[in-house]
Amino acid sequence: MSNNAQSRFLEYASAQRIAEEYGTPCYVYDAATLDANATAVLSFPNAYGLTARYAMKACPNANILRRFEAAGLHIDASSGYEVKRAMAAGFAPEKISLSTQELPEDFAALCAQGVLLNACSLNQLERFGAAFEGGEVGLRFNPGAGSGGNNRTNVGGPASSFGIWHEWLPEAQGLVAKYQLKVVRIHTHIGSGSDPAVWQKISSMSLDLVRAFPEVHTLNLGGGYKVARMPEETGTDLQACGAPVAEKFREFAAETGREIHLEIEPGTFLLANAGAVLAKVQDIVSTGSQGYEFLKLNTGMTELLRPSLYGAQHPVTLLQAEPSGETVEYVLAGHCCESGDILSPASGDPELLAPRALPRAAIGDLCAIDGAGAYCAAMTAKHYNSYPEAAEILLESDGSTRLIRKRQAPEALWADETA
Repeated sequence: MSNNAQSRFLEYASAQRIAEEYGTPCYVYDAATLDANATAVLSFPNAYGLTARYAMKACPNANILRRFEAAGLHIDASSGYEVKRAMAAGFAPEKISLSTQELPEDFAALCAQGVLLNACSLNQLERFGAAFEGGEVGLRFNPGAGSGGNNRTNVGGPASSFGIWHEWLPEAQGLVAKYQLKVVRIHTHIGSGSDPAVWQKISSMSLDLVRAFPEVHTLNLGGGYKVARMPEETGTDLQACGAPVAEKFREFAAETGREIHLEIEPGTFLLANAGAVLAKVQDIVSTGSQGYEFLKLNTGMTELLRPSLYGAQHPVTLLQAEPSGETVEYVLAGHCCESGDILSPASGDPELLAPRALPRAAIGDLCAIDGAGAYCAAMTAKHYNSYPEAAEILLESDGSTRLIRKRQAPEALWADETA
């Protein structure tokens, strides 16, 4: 695979300044891209109103949360801890929706503050009803089908534990009646990197669930819009994806008289191509004529787990003052003592190596790994081999930079250990 196209927003001079001031590896986020993506999401087609929620699990840095809050986004939280983190960043509780695999012990206190809960299992619905008899609640359903960039990001269908299985609708209705609950929201989500056609099909199935609860006023269709990280990939056009769904809402209103408010929950779309990992080539090794040329970086699964976990592909750019013009097939290796710490696996298969054709490298060259804004700083093999957490930097539109998370001190790794 050939890959040394210009980085999306980093170039040699800016990367050198960032490396000198903050060190490597570090995450760099581009403010202009963040703002443009927020504007695109808030323009998503809708028939009767839109609430766009940021799936904060993608990247929960408080500076990014505050930026999106100012833009008008609300929050999709996946744990009670994310709820508290969003509130600490300035989000009002009523702007936070909680859909979680593990219902927190203090969920009742969070809901009492105004946090909106979508029950994601019959057990969660029972617990909510016991705590808030006669209250308003949302229900997350597994619609019976899913779609994702790979099996591990598919969160719909019989192989997924997310949501109340659609065939258990009568049981859910029974619990609603038992506790005299008012179901006001239906939530579905089919996966990350999903097919827009499948997403549109699921919207029709989700409207059928709305029919079962006459007091529902909001349908949350989740997120999962495909983002083109690599040059050969095609990303989701939000306008083209959303327009048919808006029409389905109008048809539903014409049939039932119910004008349903739309919610969406993008995470990857907002962050993926707004972030990069800036790293350095710290060694170059060869395994001979029958082997590979390895570029060893001072980053890896400690900052970017997606390649090892999914076989995910990220654009890689060597930032050199004067490229030689000669290319070499390199395997990009991480810095962990772990054979799976490879940043250039085969697409969709973390077990296979897929060398990249890059300019001949030298030890000390800077390397930008793009598409690293979502599910990277937030999802890593943190502290493996006792590497401290990397710094996070915001690159402003005027070219200035701001530290938004300092590099962790090595001593912090063992500070909480007890004698």
